[in-house]
Amino acid sequence: MEITTINAQTLSKMFLAGAKNLESKKEWINELNVFPVPDGDTGTNMSMTIMSAAKEVYSLENPSMEQLAKAISSGSLRGARGNSGVILSQLFRGFCKVIKTHDELDVMIISEACQKAVETAYNAVMKPKEGTILTVAKGAADKALTLADETDDLAFFCEEVIKEAEYVLSQTPEMLPVLKQAGVVDSGGQGLVQVLKGAFDALMGKEINYTIESAPAGEVPVKDKESTLVDIKFGYCTEFIIMLDHPMSDKAVAEYKAYLESIGDSIVVVADDEIVKTHVHTNDPGLAIQTALTHGALSRIKIDNMREEHQEKLIKDAEKQAALQSKQKEAPAEELPHKDMGFISVSIGEGMNEIFRGLGVDYIIEGGQTMNPSTEDMLNAIEHVNADHIFILPNNKNIIMAANQAASLVEDKEIIVIPTKTIPQGITALVNFIPDYSAEENAEAMNAEIAVVKTGQVTYAVRDTEIDGKTIKQDDFMGIGDKSILSVGTDLKETTLDMVEQLIDEDSAIVSIYFGSDSSEEAAEEIGSLIQEKHPDVEVEINNGGQPIYYYVISVE
Repeated sequence: MEITTINAQTLSKMFLAGAKNLESKKEWINELNVFPVPDGDTGTNMSMTIMSAAKEVYSLENPSMEQLAKAISSGSLRGARGNSGVILSQLFRGFCKVIKTHDELDVMIISEACQKAVETAYNAVMKPKEGTILTVAKGAADKALTLADETDDLAFFCEEVIKEAEYVLSQTPEMLPVLKQAGVVDSGGQGLVQVLKGAFDALMGKEINYTIESAPAGEVPVKDKESTLVDIKFGYCTEFIIMLDHPMSDKAVAEYKAYLESIGDSIVVVADDEIVKTHVHTNDPGLAIQTALTHGALSRIKIDNMREEHQEKLIKDAEKQAALQSKQKEAPAEELPHKDMGFISVSIGEGMNEIFRGLGVDYIIEGGQTMNPSTEDMLNAIEHVNADHIFILPNNKNIIMAANQAASLVEDKEIIVIPTKTIPQGITALVNFIPDYSAEENAEAMNAEIAVVKTGQVTYAVRDTEIDGKTIKQDDFMGIGDKSILSVGTDLKETTLDMVEQLIDEDSAIVSIYFGSDSSEEAAEEIGSLIQEKHPDVEVEINNGGQPIYYYVISVE
């Protein structure tokens, strides 16, 4: 069967099928992660990224190509999680920049879109590494470019492109020795291949259930207004997303903001080529909505009567108030005191959360190793910090790209991502913050200080493997350093001490031990005493981190 063009309806089915195929294979992809740790998340991150877009696509009825491109691009952008998810969203973003101007796609257009996808994704990565999802995408795009001059048959074209992607994927262990040593192909590349294979099945008419379940509605953020606040000038908190018909120029965005300021306050406008996220307090939400509709369709409209909410708040009983106060405040930024510099930190475990709060963090994003926050999680956090300059501490190398992506979408605040790869680096960055310094001076100082922090994390292996010259059996304890596995053993205490010995050198002054939810203070104290006994000149601190998965997170400075 020869197919020469693809319309929006067919591409929509192909995208949904690709998303469903990736979702069904996510656990298998997770198991391809090089480190045999219990938080392997490449498949999960990629699946959650594409499913965010799939929900947008599924909600469209008979979309045009332009509408479909917007849904794919903006949905994956907002839902992007982890490095693999961010790269996948950038591949979609580049692909959609080309297809959105066409009613139907042929091999030439798809080839051009593939080239743009790869270009966009490579540009999003500061130091692209071959042997990854990027390499697989490039191999597929190069094959598409060659085939575009040889055939008009999309069935043959797509099948050959996927074969090339699978071949390049099979070669990734030859490009990255760590993959070869672990006996796996690149997990991100495998995820991309599964998307392509699912899409191809749909193109060829395979029977597929295209239903995409809607995500459960999240809890409505608690708006924590002071009980004495009775004079609310603008009564309706209005929020929505504009799905742009055309990209807004800088001038148009400025005019849009100016109009919102004329009818209300507490303006937050986050814009990119496809969407504009809007927040405004006004007495006439209809005026804001009417103006927004001149730029495109609206989604996620939410209007709250703040005066009514205020009255309801006054009659809450004292027990409910106390319970609310024990949770993180999620008041909109404008209700909090304005400050020059603020902080957002990714954290996991109540002990870690308390440490960050004590160091002045304004907003904590729950996440980290077991669940990487999305770009939209970052944008929501930014909205809740009332500061001109906001520092984001990702505290995980797999979250830095999502933080940078969020920063690129914000125009009304300066967002500074400090590339902290571990919780201890985040703590060090905060400890070295000096309020009298400028944001630029603080960023420079924090980046310098986190560079000298050495981190070790102790967890267990979920499978047998060989890596970093070590033979690892399932359920073995592992001490993982910043760049490699430092120790392996069947005794938790001995494995931890072995790891610490490799972190401490003659310049070390402080060892900080953060014990997790599966460890105890007594066990941590015993390890601390043994370290102190062997290294009397080193100060040892014990902290309750409460983190899951990792028995101990230990920093050496």
